[in-house]
Amino acid sequence: MKWYEHLYVGDSVADKVDKIKWKIMHNAGMFTVYVIALASNPDNLLDIIPASNLVQKGYPKEKLRIVGLAGGYEEALELVRRIIEETYAHTNDVDVYEYLRESRRNTT
Repeated sequence: MKWYEHLYVGDSVADKVDKIKWKIMHNAGMFTVYVIALASNPDNLLDIIPASNLVQKGYPKEKLRIVGLAGGYEEALELVRRIIEETYAHTNDVDVYEYLRESRRNTT
């Protein structure tokens, strides 16, 4: 599991990011937190995953690229909307993966 350097964060979890990341990395279940990850299916843009799923023993989290954290499903949907709108505003496309890769490259 890898974390995007410029993580998108919902308002309800903005002051708890480090604690949430620690819990996710240490398999502590959180029922109201959702992670937004780059899509596991190339036909999709992003995946919204309940953090509680990540504690399951067989969950394939090694390849996850987490780009956002939200404090509920509605907030996760709003973050996804924000990421896609930002991507489109900067690139006139919805290739989220390429946009995040490029924006990361341009800040280093």
